[in-house]
This record gives sequence, structure tokens and C-alpha cells, in this order.
Amino acid sequence: MASRFTYSRWDGTQTGFEFDADAAFDELTDELLYHGDVNAALRRMMQDGMRDRDGNQLQGLRELLEKLRAERQDRLDRHDLGGVYDEINDELNDIVDEERHAVDNALRDALNSGDPRRAETARAAADDRNLRLDLLPDDLAGKVRELDAYNFESDDAKRRFEQLMEKLKQQLLQQTVDQMSGAMQSMGPEDMARMKDMMAALNEMLEKHQRGEDPGFEEFIENYGDFFPENPQSVEELLEQMAQRMAAMQAMLNSMTPEQRAQLQQLSDQLLDDMDLQWQLQQLSGNLQQMFPQMQWNNSYDFEGQDPLGMGQAMQAMQELGDLDQLENLLRNAASPSALAEADMDKVRSLMGDDAVRSLERLAQLTKQLEQAGLIEQREGRLELTPKGLRKIGSNALRELFSKLAKDKIGQHETSDIGHGHERTYDTKVYEYGDPFQLDLNRTIRNALRRDGGGTPVRLSPDDFEIERTEHSTRSASVLMLDLSLSMPMRDNFLPAKKVAMALHSLITSQFPRDYLGIVGFSETARVLQAHQLPEVSWDFVYGTNMHHGFTLARQLLSRESGTKQIIMITDGEPTAHITPDGHPFFNYPPARETVEATLREVVRCTKADIRINTFGLGADGSLRAFIEQMTSINRGRAFFTTPENLGDYVLVDFIEGKRALARTSRHAG
Repeated sequence: MASRFTYSRWDGTQTGFEFDADAAFDELTDELLYHGDVNAALRRMMQDGMRDRDGNQLQGLRELLEKLRAERQDRLDRHDLGGVYDEINDELNDIVDEERHAVDNALRDALNSGDPRRAETARAAADDRNLRLDLLPDDLAGKVRELDAYNFESDDAKRRFEQLMEKLKQQLLQQTVDQMSGAMQSMGPEDMARMKDMMAALNEMLEKHQRGEDPGFEEFIENYGDFFPENPQSVEELLEQMAQRMAAMQAMLNSMTPEQRAQLQQLSDQLLDDMDLQWQLQQLSGNLQQMFPQMQWNNSYDFEGQDPLGMGQAMQAMQELGDLDQLENLLRNAASPSALAEADMDKVRSLMGDDAVRSLERLAQLTKQLEQAGLIEQREGRLELTPKGLRKIGSNALRELFSKLAKDKIGQHETSDIGHGHERTYDTKVYEYGDPFQLDLNRTIRNALRRDGGGTPVRLSPDDFEIERTEHSTRSASVLMLDLSLSMPMRDNFLPAKKVAMALHSLITSQFPRDYLGIVGFSETARVLQAHQLPEVSWDFVYGTNMHHGFTLARQLLSRESGTKQIIMITDGEPTAHITPDGHPFFNYPPARETVEATLREVVRCTKADIRINTFGLGADGSLRAFIEQMTSINRGRAFFTTPENLGDYVLVDFIEGKRALARTSRHAG
């Protein structure tokens, strides 16, 4: 049954194309060419972000880190830790006021009863209670201690005080056991005893884990799992959760003034007066600090806001600040996009929103997407380009350069007389952007049937297209000489030159496969480069532009080839180095006479071997221009003085026009 598709006008609400491997690789092309390193290019993209096919910007780590720091600063600018004490103190004062009111009511009732003895007893009791309330210490720990021993007149006030104490105990212990679950709904003697048993078992389990023994996690969870509603699945997960909470509590203490810290410590000692429990907590804290030093136990925060935080709110704020710190540490130290998968996306969502999650998830998937697409692969622990990735880079570079050319010069890379001056090779190739559309119907339809199965109608996809391969009967051999001296990146010439090299390689291998292209890189010395090395080639951290050695190697490569021969040299400097008769490189700036003479002697040898030298000078000043003109007058090649922005136009137009001229010569000769 035929598939049916319904199209409608885009109204801004539909979801567009997702970011895919091809789009990511397109974004990576310049970085790959500039750095010559897949890993470095991925790190750069990870830092800067990228755009998807709809033009939407995916946030990079630099932008995410700025947002993260802004989130942290917003919390610090809004809140004040003094509220931890204000909340408790206000509640205690309210309880005291309620007690005073109850004492006054009891005294009034006794005085109105007409019973002198009752009235006298009530007056004495009221005086005693009011005196004790008047003498309550100002510090929280002392106030709690006195009220704990106080004989309340008001049952409601007594109940509220007990509830407050229970709540504070829970909040203080929450640094260890989150939410308390059903296990900590009350803090009576039995509950405290069970809490101590759990702490002792926890410390024992942690010590066994550190010694490499079986910690007995399953047994621990069976006995005390109700303390941990997060339902940890391993001892590592359980301990990390506890370490995060204890580190948050420590950060809150570190962020307080010395007076505030002393008050909280005294309050904790007063509420958790069980020495064994306190010892277990201290032991647990020490063990966890040793096990998780990355939790940054010495962190402190400068709160400068006006919004007071209560005890529970302060603990939550510290947990969030700790999560922000851990996320920042992960983002800053991520060596590759795949490392971002370690981020807790639920926490990222709650701290920074859905856009941050979307960007992190896509960045984390980037390496995997490129590997699945066959563009990169792992080799000996490093990411490297595959042959497909190499072709893709060349294709991208070629497409970019051709898109800049005016259509009246070359059009879509088709000569005006397609078929003339070409020979059929009775071979086909997969259609690529820029190819003449000479479709081989048999192979194209066969591809569609193989992909979609039998039956009619046959539905074609662009991936099915195969075209007839035609080639010039006149073969040419070229060597590209690429300047790798330090001046190239310093003058922003390196990336345009390398992009032209990749584009030229892609053009020749895809359109003129019988042609030869050799590559020579030159700086202080020269070296022959293989095509698969080209994306990884970077500039040399040495001074020297050794055209002499470069011409020598290029001439040797071309001596083994037939057809029309040429050297295409891209440079931004004069010859400042040559190889001496004893085989050592010599460098001098400004150019020494012997360097210039050695270079020109090699130009003469190339000329005698019928090798034309076409030179593309980038930002050529007077001395470089003069040397190129002298060299060109000897060789009868051509000289182009251009800029990095126009280099690709010049090289590709010149190469294509040269092929056209060869085709015309071949036709006329025939």
C-alpha cells in the first residue's frame, strides 16, 4: 500500500529537524581543519555550542557555566543565613508568650475563686514561672535547655515546644538521613536507640567497604531501609547521597559567622545529648570526608541578601549550592562530550531549566552520534577520523568554496560542453553535490529496489542516485605545496589554506580520479603528506619557509607521473630556509642570498622538467611579491596575489580553467 504524506504550512509550533551527525560534522569542519585533532575540535565545540538545522543555538559549556554561576549568585544575593536562628527564636518567643498568657489566666482564675489558699498557691507558682521565663538565656541552646526543664502551665505551649524540639532534631539529623521517612516520625528513646544502631551498622559497613570486604549492603537495607526513602541501589550510591547532605551541612556551618556557628553547635549538643549518637555522627562524617574528598567539605558561601532562611530552607539551599558546585566541577573538567553523560539531568533540570538539560543531553550524545554515522572512531584511546569522515571534510570544504563562486564562472562545477573532451569509463559512482547529473538509470533503479524491496511504483531517494563517471582523456599531475610555517596561523592564513587543500583533494578524487595529487608541507624543512594525514596536519612551531626543499620533494613526486605537471604553492612568506649540501637545514631572516639562489636553482630544475609552478601569495608585501615575480619569470607559471578570503576562489577557478584548457587542446589535437 502506497505511503501517503500530508503537508501543511509551518505555523511556528511544529518541531523541526533534530540535530544529527551530519549537521554536527558540518559545524566541526573548521575546527577539525584548524586543530587537526578530533578530540580538540570536539572540546572546542563542546565549549562554544552549536546550531541545529533550524538555526537554534545549543548552549555550550561556556554559556552553561555562566548561567550556573548566575544561578548561584542569585541565591546568595537573595538569602540570609541569620534566618536559621530567627525562625527558632521567634517560635520559642511565641511559645513563651503563650505560656505567660496561660500563667496569667491561671492566676486570675485562682484569685476569682474566693479560695485564699488557692489564690496564695497560684500567686507563688505564677511568680516562680514568670521569674524563670524572665531569666531565660538569650542564646538558643541555653533557652532550649531551660525550657526543657521548665514545668509548663499551658499544655498547648508544652506540646508546641516538644514538637519544635522534635522538628529541630529531625533537621539536624537530616544531614545524614533524608526526609526521615516513616522511621523518624518521632524522636523518643526507642527511636533514638534505633537511630544509633543504624549509625553503628552504617559505619561498620563503610569501613568494610573501604577495606575491600563485602559490606553486607543487602542486609543493611533489609534492616534499616526505611531510613532511606531514596531507595539506593548500591553501597556507593547510599554513601554518596549521605556525603552530599553532610557536606551541605558542613558548608552551612562554614558560611556562618563564628557566633552563629557556636550557637548552632551548642544547640546541636543540647538536642542530641546522646554522646554515643554524636560519636557515631562524627565518625561517619570523618569516614565520608576521607572517602569523598571531591565534595569540597571546606566550601563556604557569602550570603548577602535580606530573605531569611529557616533551618530546613537553609539545608535545602546548601544542598542546591553543593549540587551547583558539583555540576560546575563536572562541566569544567569534562575532557570530551561523552563525559557530560555523568551529569544528573534531573538535578540540572531543577537547578537550571529544560534548555540546559536539552543542550547537555545533545552534547553528551555528540561523540556517539558521530561514531554511529561512521565519521569518527576510537583508535588506541583517541578519537580519529574514518575514511568516510575524511571524505566528508573535503566535501564540506569544497561545497563551501564553490558556494562562494559566481555561477557565471563555474556554475555547479559543470563545464559548458559536458561530454566533449571526456571519455566514458563504463564505471559509475554515487552522486555527490556538484557532480554533472548524468544519471545511470539501471544502477539507480537497482539501488532503489534493493533499499525498498520489489514492487511498483519504484520510489527513488537521492541516496539511490548513481551517475556515469566520465574523465578527461588528458591526465594531469599536481603537487600542492602547503606552507606550514608559524607565520601562517599568526596571520590567520592557515585555516583558509588548509581548507583549499582539502577541497582540492576532494575535487580531484571525486571528479578527476585519473589525475594525481601529491601534497608537500614545508616550513623549516619539507615533508611529503598522505591524503589521510591532511585533516590532522597542523603548523610547525618553527621559523623558516623552505621552498627549496619543498620544490625538491614535489619534483621527485612528479617525476614518477605522466601527463601535464604542475606545482600549486600556497605561502605567505619569502624563502628563508634551504637545505645545505651536507643535508642540514639553514635558516636566516631576512632571506640570505644563498637561500634565494638555492630556491631559484630548484625552480630552474622544475622548469626543465616541464613542471609549471603556480603560486598563490597571501598578503604578499614588496619583497615576497618581488621574489614570486622573479620565480614566475623563470618558470613561466602564474602568480596570484590574494587574501585568505579569496584564496579558494582563485585556486579552484584556476584548476578548473586549467582542466578546461587541457580538454580544448585535446579536442583540437584530435
